[in-house]
Amino acid sequence: MSTTHIRQVLSELEADLRIEIGEQPLFLAVLGPHYVTQSLGELIDTLAQSHLAEHPLFCRLNQLDAAFCQLDLGLYGLCADCETVIDAKRLSHNPTEQRCATCAEHYQHEHRHELRLSH
Repeated sequence: MSTTHIRQVLSELEADLRIEIGEQPLFLAVLGPHYVTQSLGELIDTLAQSHLAEHPLFCRLNQLDAAFCQLDLGLYGLCADCETVIDAKRLSHNPTEQRCATCAEHYQHEHRHELRLSH
């Protein structure tokens, strides 16, 4: 995939996320109607200071922002942990994927362990 195509795919995801935000009264209460003109970074900064920072939609915004940053740095498609190339099928399924399958499995295992320790 070309950088232009990847950027287009990520931009379409951003448009979809903005539609979801517009359908969420809780998000609109925090962001206000001007959210449509805010940059992705501005949305994330505002939401990070609210009770919505744990919401799955906020997590998806962060993943999208990370994917754009990786693309800008020429690192898109590389695992954030081990820096190997992420499988094309994996990226096709989720263009904001940050980890290869091995590192994702390891991360999920560690995360589950952390959740058990906090209870």
